[in-house]
Amino acid sequence: MFAPSDDEGGTMATSASSRPGGPAIRAIDPWLPGKFSTGKSRQLLSDKERADLATIASVVRFKKGEKIYSEGKSVTAVFNIISGVVKTYKPARGGAEHVAALLYPQDLFGLSEEGRYTNSAKALTAVTAYALPVPALRRRLSKDAELDCHLIAKLCHGLREAQRHALLLAQRYALSKLAMFLQLQEHVQAVNGAPAEIYLPMDRSDIADYVGMSLAAVSRGFRDLAARRVIRIRDRRHVKIIDRKAFDKLAGEAAKPARARAKRSK
Repeated sequence: MFAPSDDEGGTMATSASSRPGGPAIRAIDPWLPGKFSTGKSRQLLSDKERADLATIASVVRFKKGEKIYSEGKSVTAVFNIISGVVKTYKPARGGAEHVAALLYPQDLFGLSEEGRYTNSAKALTAVTAYALPVPALRRRLSKDAELDCHLIAKLCHGLREAQRHALLLAQRYALSKLAMFLQLQEHVQAVNGAPAEIYLPMDRSDIADYVGMSLAAVSRGFRDLAARRVIRIRDRRHVKIIDRKAFDKLAGEAAKPARARAKRSK
């Protein structure tokens, strides 16, 4: 069973085998035929696979702002989010953080290299997750090729998200960055159908770290999007897209340089 190290928070629960369902991972299957532009994520694990993973997992909980693990520490577990939002990041000078990823329910995190975590992880909201001890997980994967394949599919999904994040960071137009960020939130929350509003569980400072902008620029960008009537801001946590055409155009601006380079290379 997972036990936090000295610099990690979190409370430990009993075995996850008594919890209905068990670990779950959702992603767009990289090998399942479908329409490229409208690929939808799906649950990759069967009920049996989830139940089997539950026998080696424990349920852990973290408070908002609590560190889950630190970069360079020995790997103890891979985590599967049940509820809440986690950020992985690398500390920078002056207390700043370079955010590598935002993780949501049914995501995996705990990337490691040579037995040590490659970044730090922190709970942006209250988080409940499955902790899967690495030795037990490796033994399970060595005996189940189908489960191994499903985890590879999830890693492919994570790689695509990392590429989108890199594209967002390369974008110079602030409003396009924010539109791409909101598009990501909308996509994550569309598992059960398109949301009427986009819920933002993270603080504006976390958004700023993720999109590579100052806090002031993020706040100004949200005001500009509202002034242009592209979005309506009900409060700091809820945003509604009211001009879909303008929003999609802004979110698509970042892809134009890449498409232009591809055309020039032909």
